[in-house]
Amino acid sequence: MKSIGLIGGMSYESTVTYYNTINNHINNMLGEHHSAKILLYSVDFEEIYVNIQNKDWKKAANILIDAAVKLENGGVDFILICTNTLHMVFDIVQQSVHVPFLHIADALINSLNKDNLNNILLLGTKTTMTQPFYVDKLLQAGITVILPSDEEMIQLDNIIFNELCKGEINAESKNILISIINNAQKKGAQACVLGCTELGLIISKNDISLPVYDTAIIHSITAASMALL
Repeated sequence: MKSIGLIGGMSYESTVTYYNTINNHINNMLGEHHSAKILLYSVDFEEIYVNIQNKDWKKAANILIDAAVKLENGGVDFILICTNTLHMVFDIVQQSVHVPFLHIADALINSLNKDNLNNILLLGTKTTMTQPFYVDKLLQAGITVILPSDEEMIQLDNIIFNELCKGEINAESKNILISIINNAQKKGAQACVLGCTELGLIISKNDISLPVYDTAIIHSITAASMALL
């Protein structure tokens, strides 16, 4: 079994999802008392959050580079950045070490392709929804991306950073998300992509009629499968 390196803590709420999902998948595949070989480096999210707000991507990248180097020195076989937004600096961080990385959008695209879906609603932070590092990757794969309005993006950012990242689940916020999803379905969305690793804490397949693609779960299961190759 390969060793998985996780750069987590962004936020720690969703890092728990990664840890549990990877271990559950390994155990389901191997049975008995098997679990994953994981080395986790959890950053201080406040440092990351400040850099996101200041759009200081160089400082954010340096924090992740430091984590990646430590994971490589720890002997991991491949690394995951356990957040969508910080894939903004994926290329720079990946180039800092010799071990490979698993890009969260690549895992998502493979999952969508398997289900023959090519028109999706993308929910996430404003950075993820508006910057080319993520949306362009989907478009290049032939996937049409429906995005919330500018006002809804501001609402999403607030829900993610000021509630979900702090472990707060608000019923009113959930209703806002469901409304955004229902409107996108009317525009032809075939699925709802939770392009923020915290969104699975508040939205599940039981809340809406559209299929839900939770990137935290997809990224984790893909990593667990890779570890067994």
